Amino acid sequence: MINLSEVLLSWWGMQNALSKYIRATDYLSAAQIYLRGNFLLSEPLKREHIKPRLLGHWGTCPGVNFTYAHINRAIIEHDLNMMFVLGPGHGFPAIQSNLFLEGTLSKFYPNLPQNGVGLAELARSFSWPYGFPSHSNPEAPGVILEGGELGYALATSYGAVLDNPDLIVTCLIGDGEAETGPTATAWHITKLLDPGKNGAVLPILHLNGYKISGPTLYGRMNDEELTSLFRGYGYEPHFVDAYQSEDVHADMIKHIDEAIASIRFTQHCAREGSLHENPRWPMIILRTPKGWHSIKQIREKKIEDNHYSHQVIAENCLHDDEEFRLLEEWLRSYRFNEIFDGEKFDDEIMSLVPREGRKMGSNLHAHGGEPHFKPLILPELTDYTIRGTCNLDDPICGEVSSMEKIGAYLRDTMKLNEGNRNLRLFSPDETYSNKLQAVFDYTDRVFVWPHKEWDKDLAWDGRVVEMLSEHSLQGLIQGYILTGRHGIFASYEAFVQIVASMADQYAKFLKIARSVSWRGLIPSLNYILTSTGWRQEHNGFSHQNPGFIDGVLQRQGCFTNVYFPADANIALATFKRMLQSTREINVLVGEKRPLPIWRTQSEAEKDVQDGLSIWEFASDADPHMVFVAAGDYPTQEVLAAISIVRRELPKLRMRFINITSLSALGIGNSQCRVLEKSFEEYFTPDKPIVVNFHGYPQTMKQVLFDYGCNSERVKVHGYEEIGSTTTAFDMMIRNKVDRFHLAQEAFRCAIEAGVADEATVKQLIVKHEAFLAKHQEYIIENGDDPIDITNWIWESRS
Repeated sequence: MINLSEVLLSWWGMQNALSKYIRATDYLSAAQIYLRGNFLLSEPLKREHIKPRLLGHWGTCPGVNFTYAHINRAIIEHDLNMMFVLGPGHGFPAIQSNLFLEGTLSKFYPNLPQNGVGLAELARSFSWPYGFPSHSNPEAPGVILEGGELGYALATSYGAVLDNPDLIVTCLIGDGEAETGPTATAWHITKLLDPGKNGAVLPILHLNGYKISGPTLYGRMNDEELTSLFRGYGYEPHFVDAYQSEDVHADMIKHIDEAIASIRFTQHCAREGSLHENPRWPMIILRTPKGWHSIKQIREKKIEDNHYSHQVIAENCLHDDEEFRLLEEWLRSYRFNEIFDGEKFDDEIMSLVPREGRKMGSNLHAHGGEPHFKPLILPELTDYTIRGTCNLDDPICGEVSSMEKIGAYLRDTMKLNEGNRNLRLFSPDETYSNKLQAVFDYTDRVFVWPHKEWDKDLAWDGRVVEMLSEHSLQGLIQGYILTGRHGIFASYEAFVQIVASMADQYAKFLKIARSVSWRGLIPSLNYILTSTGWRQEHNGFSHQNPGFIDGVLQRQGCFTNVYFPADANIALATFKRMLQSTREINVLVGEKRPLPIWRTQSEAEKDVQDGLSIWEFASDADPHMVFVAAGDYPTQEVLAAISIVRRELPKLRMRFINITSLSALGIGNSQCRVLEKSFEEYFTPDKPIVVNFHGYPQTMKQVLFDYGCNSERVKVHGYEEIGSTTTAFDMMIRNKVDRFHLAQEAFRCAIEAGVADEATVKQLIVKHEAFLAKHQEYIIENGDDPIDITNWIWESRS
């Protein structure tokens, strides 16, 4: 028989433990923002105990602490493998408080023992020079999202649970963050989440009503409106309302338990094969006052439950007696001395700390390395590269699509790693368009919602994730990679710019994470940018933008690479290196249409290793000038220009250098070893240099600046933001990256080299300007480039 008094006593004990836990973490959160001394309030508060600069965000912390305490209870109750992702990263004091209380901080930071000494250091170090930052960051255990730039928590959480069938991620989304576009699209990701093969996300939408200076949109929506919205998204909302609830702890316990039961039931049905309807996932909508349990009012300003509690409340406490008094009253209201004696926390509080291996702060999924990171098993390149009969002093053989070859290589890599289920392709509805469709010989696009009989390459379980939201894809791949798995993000070059800011935030996270000793290896974040601007002549100006690489090249350090493979063999060698690398950001920029093969497999592999090479078949000894190219079409145009110059001025000696990769450190790859030989050995000490660059000219000029190159010696051609719907070759002409403009640069160099006089050079320039005018006339009349342009082949030297 159930003993009712024991049940009530147990229930009261749980309520009491939760209240004490939240009191403790709320106090720790406030102490981090305000205190530099008297951390236990063992004496009257004095102004010298207050930090001189009050930094941080208080308003969201109480709701975070409330949630963390209740999730801990659920972990213990249901033995859950759970991570915690915080959307509003400015609530970091709350994260630190919980990490300290559960003992995880002490595990990774021995100078932060779980006692009064550690508490003092925790509070003193927050938002302090050479201490802890104000926002979530990779130096905090369990964190995979900084959350400084809002909007990415939900997509990142879904990325973490892909192929992790036993993992649940609790994702706390602020109502300010919920207003962002990336969050709005991320709610749809459940439609791409097979419950049979993946874990689950428990979204908690935290409505505290206010942003930094006004109300939130979601905070002013009523329950009926929110229910309609989220049921439309495919969720079942559970409401917990601290304003109306008679027992908010009881409500939160009830709804979390119901959510966990719903998740487990959906997964069970999917895994036994009885789930035939659209899965409807649970979510919790939590309403609490902003700045809960703090100062209610300062003079005429309402503080708690208003936007004034967003950041530091009583910010003038060092100089204002009234605010100083209110601050001390508030801090003492937690009666922290009753639940922490300077050596340990109250036993009831510690009863809410999960066992080792279940603490959210020390979840191994969040820290990289073993057991969740496994290097990929990769095919040998010899089965994919173009081999055999090409003699590059003869007309070239064949043309091959780099993307089709990469698609085949990726397909077979997926096959080889089938047992590990640790490789996915992410693409915004462009896998076919970008010529990577060979992957569909092995796998499908994941799509969980209804299928039509005419749908192609769709399945509940597929390795390809397609969604027309670059933000969601970026969040997904970040969550996937940061939890140890491998991903490729393939996009049209122009539209990957949509996630430039997200990539910047990830680069900041990665830069710090690489220096954190306890964070293990993770795969690199690999982008493929194709459908490049040089062949977007049919879509026009809006589709022509090579700017994404600029931001990548601004990242200082040994972890960013931008690759410009000139042919399919180099592209394959590049792709293999990207998949083998760890803790980097790699960008491969290549065209999807067939192009000539210039390099053998061994040459291609060395080009990728060195980052640049002198192509001997297009070079002369003791050159008068140096041609340089980075990119597939720029390379083809330089080689065509060299053919023209050899025909017109056979005595002008030229060297051709192909740049395969750039990093923030300059030409070459990011292994902190940029050039195998000196710059002068490649580029000569003083000869003119003409560069044909895939992107904006200024980008390459910045790279060359570090090598002491001046504008008199170096001329850089590239995309000059001139585009339209036109022909492919006209696009190049308009931006002066075509063979005729490049040849004219060489003609001008011939004067200084003593190979031709000014009159001869002038005649050659007039001649080739006439070619340009004739080309324009031709395309206006015929609508396409002439065959001698489209069918050009390399001319051997006679």
